[in-house]
Amino acid sequence: MELLLAAVMALAVYGVFAGVRLYRADAKLPDDLAVALEVGATRTSRTGSAVDRLGMRHAPTVLRLMGPRRVDRMRRKLDMAGNPGGMTLDRYAARRAVFTALGTVAAVVMLLSGQLLLAIIFAVYGFFWTEVIIRVAIGRRRDDIERTLPDFLDVLAVVVSAGLGFRQALERVAEKYSGPWSDELRITLRQMDMGISRREAFEQLRRRNDSEQVSMFVSALQQGEELGAPIVDTLIQIANDMRRTDAQNARRKASRAVPKATLIVTSIMLPATMILISVGFYYASGVDFNDLLGG
Repeated sequence: MELLLAAVMALAVYGVFAGVRLYRADAKLPDDLAVALEVGATRTSRTGSAVDRLGMRHAPTVLRLMGPRRVDRMRRKLDMAGNPGGMTLDRYAARRAVFTALGTVAAVVMLLSGQLLLAIIFAVYGFFWTEVIIRVAIGRRRDDIERTLPDFLDVLAVVVSAGLGFRQALERVAEKYSGPWSDELRITLRQMDMGISRREAFEQLRRRNDSEQVSMFVSALQQGEELGAPIVDTLIQIANDMRRTDAQNARRKASRAVPKATLIVTSIMLPATMILISVGFYYASGVDFNDLLGG
């Protein structure tokens, strides 16, 4: 067992040195992978960039093992997450390869040393850590967009009522905002500049965002355009509906928080309080239970 553990540790050390050598090697990557390393290079940390370079050579293998359907689903998830840390599809595959390899090696070492729980933790970390990052980014981005959208629509309605066209007003207000919603609007405007129809551009905006409020905004905008409703009234109505939806969601979250708080109180705080009171009574009474039991 000790010899096998030593062999695994030696293999792990060799893998680290081999990875450093590959990282420093000036190897020629395919054009798409080289572009993937450059995309978002200023949006990621040095550690993330180093991980990407270590795993980029294995990115095509990971994508091939995933299959076309999973690759398409992952591409959509990255769009919904806003490409956190400049993560493209190839950079995702590179990080998946590195984290899976590290998690597998660590799990094997822990398993050979008899640490089953740590082996499971390292294995789960290696296989799912990248997906966790993307899922968290999707939720955070959705919350940012839904928090910004009602105020944005109010300002947009004011600018449109001042006499600007919808397209010009949209561009003017988008310049004053920062964050994921402003980024999405800039993408939509650039698509319209490239010849995509307004309806199709907003449909792609809906598909890029896992948000009920964005879907509501696009649907109401398209319906108002088809029915010929005034755009200002439509924007104000959408903003009011979103605020009403936010209030309902807040009440729903609060109602779900009450049982959780009650569970924590009854399972942790109440027993701890009872133990504290019992110990206080014991020391205050001065009774020696050893004498009582012995007698």
